Amino acid sequence: MKKFILLALFSILALQFQCASDGGWISLFDGKTMNGWQASENKNAWQIEDGAFVTRGSRSHLFYVGEVMNHHFKNFEFMADVKTSPGSNSGIYFHTEYQESGWPDKGYECQVLNSAPEVEPGQYIERKLTGSIYAIRNVWKAPVPDNEWFNYRILVQGKTIQTYINGELMAEYTEPADTAFQAKMGGRVISSGTFAFQCHDPGSTVYYKNIKVKPLPEDLPTPGSALADLEFNAKLIELSGKNFPLMDLHTHLKGSLTMEQALENARKYGFTYGIAFNCGLKMLFENDSAVQVFLKTYQKPPQTFLAMQAEGREWLDLFSKETIAQFDYVFTDAMTWTNDNGKRMRLWIKDEVEVGDPQHFMDQLVDRIEKIVKNEPIDIYVNPTYLPDEINARYDELWTPERMDRVINALIESGVALEINARRQIPRPAFIKRAKEAGVKFTFGTNNGGADDLGRLEYCIKMVDECGLTPDDMWRPQDK
Repeated sequence: MKKFILLALFSILALQFQCASDGGWISLFDGKTMNGWQASENKNAWQIEDGAFVTRGSRSHLFYVGEVMNHHFKNFEFMADVKTSPGSNSGIYFHTEYQESGWPDKGYECQVLNSAPEVEPGQYIERKLTGSIYAIRNVWKAPVPDNEWFNYRILVQGKTIQTYINGELMAEYTEPADTAFQAKMGGRVISSGTFAFQCHDPGSTVYYKNIKVKPLPEDLPTPGSALADLEFNAKLIELSGKNFPLMDLHTHLKGSLTMEQALENARKYGFTYGIAFNCGLKMLFENDSAVQVFLKTYQKPPQTFLAMQAEGREWLDLFSKETIAQFDYVFTDAMTWTNDNGKRMRLWIKDEVEVGDPQHFMDQLVDRIEKIVKNEPIDIYVNPTYLPDEINARYDELWTPERMDRVINALIESGVALEINARRQIPRPAFIKRAKEAGVKFTFGTNNGGADDLGRLEYCIKMVDECGLTPDDMWRPQDK
């Protein structure tokens, strides 16, 4: 008995010494054996190569069952170096427990997926990417490439979860205290438990090494704030679970909005942003050289896209194909054009607009939209169906089915996506339904003017249900 007590004390002292000497980090994997780890169902799916666990086989989960904290963690920092092969899916679970078969019922999963595998038309394609708090707050753009080691860190404190990739905060979620809400989440709630790695399928090969944990005091306060609107939070989780890409591809760093404020808003709702810069006559960038100077200094956060907002009809004469290709995607609108009288108009500026007869104005507008969509090398047509204030009250009358179809046919012919604009709440549902039926792809966009109107894509999310949109109806920059 004395010998057992001495051994236990020695183990505790050794653990304390290891924590103190390594900044509190404790290794969970010796790089050579499965000691402290237990695989479920297809146990031969796990191998050790060059100091790393490797997923290679049918579904299995590798649970930590070792001595550290008796494999029971509440507040902690967890860290591992990870490498994915193309098309490989995996994940890191926490607050879970050993389960002999199936996907773990208990705990949260932090996604590992940098590229989707090739599938047959109509088959499911996973869009939740590395850094996602799976189906809760997703990242829709892979922050790192395949075939490269990256550092994955998970921080849980109180009711707040944060994921970091190579030191960059990717996703954040604070669980509501509402017990009824938590009850609906089943086992996917913050509690306590162990860690597990996922072997997803035989086509997925993922490597894990340098696996460490830093236990934190159990009485730490929750640093984040849960969404007060539980109904909207539930809707975000529903869409996230359904693999619906919540991307705002029309975001501007205008007014007082900083990049960090934008990223904070993105994490709050599980959005991925496309940061757009206005390029055109009398805009932020007017020529190739101005764009090139900008691109040399712009530090693009890995979880964002970079977009060119092409302004005016002169933009193709101002920028080279090489410069345009340096953006992840390009979009434009029909808010700047020259009418039949030779007047160049910007439709959102009252003093520049010449409406005249509304029916004739609409014929001109639709004609210009067709020309823009068919002849300009864009990926998305944005601010669609916008009308000047003078005639906006007649929107439903002026946007006739025939005019809608002309625009829709131009989009289909050119393979251009249609933006659903949250700020202006356009197009209206009738247009969206008509476009969906014709096979048009959609994007979400805000076109914010600053920090105060960045919002939360409420109109876009409302249109998902009202117009029956599915993930397959959405266009993504990766599809370009």
